[in-house]
Amino acid sequence: MDSHCHLDHLNLDDNHSSLSSILDDARQRGVGAFLGVGVDLDSSARLIELAESNRDVLVSVGVHPLQETLPALPEPDDLIQIASHPAVVAVGETGLDNYYSPDSAAWQEESFIRHLKVADKLNKPVVVHTRQAQQQTLAILRAHVNQDVGGVLHCFTETWAMAEAAIAMNFYISFSGIITFRNAAALREVVKKVPLDKLLVETDAPWLAPVPYRGKQNLPGHVVEVAQMVADIKGISYQQVAETTTANFAALFLGGQSFSARSSPVVPL
Repeated sequence: MDSHCHLDHLNLDDNHSSLSSILDDARQRGVGAFLGVGVDLDSSARLIELAESNRDVLVSVGVHPLQETLPALPEPDDLIQIASHPAVVAVGETGLDNYYSPDSAAWQEESFIRHLKVADKLNKPVVVHTRQAQQQTLAILRAHVNQDVGGVLHCFTETWAMAEAAIAMNFYISFSGIITFRNAAALREVVKKVPLDKLLVETDAPWLAPVPYRGKQNLPGHVVEVAQMVADIKGISYQQVAETTTANFAALFLGGQSFSARSSPVVPL
């Protein structure tokens, strides 16, 4: 399962004629589902429309922490309305980014808290973006997240200490193609420590293409390379990684229900 991709941001002129062909290529590689993640409400709505005609596309809706140029903070009622669609299985991505935009910390924190409260109200997991904001992120999660439902720290690049603290709050840790990069030795050590039953794999497509695709657009099918790297790091089989992370995906986003048991297609409200 590609547990995090931005399907509405793919460049369809880049060696593919359509989004359908990109998804079909991934399916041919054995990818069973895609979590399309919104970066604002318009993006979220586009992904819901895509999910209505593709039963293997699920959606997480939210406003990205680097979207502070929007005219106002996301309104909880707007988030609740769009997140109540049956294709939506999570809220986010939301969180904190002190690397690219430390000057918008107050906006980010308020937006993050609003998303967490909406996720709690709807009993849905939260997809969290965190970069160079470890203590702030953990503090806000401890104060506001529904630990019975939990969530995922996506595209994880932080320390084992942060991962361990998040796991204690019922979070999964998701790794992207960054773990294949030459300069990611420290992150690969974190992969070793994260229990396989708390681990997810993702592409974050169209960004962060793994080796051997670096410099090219990342595609959902490249989650295979991420899973293979996890297998190599942990010294286990690719099949074990694929099966366990698929079960983890179902546990987090589908309440443990088998993905194959989902009805098709998603019926819009």
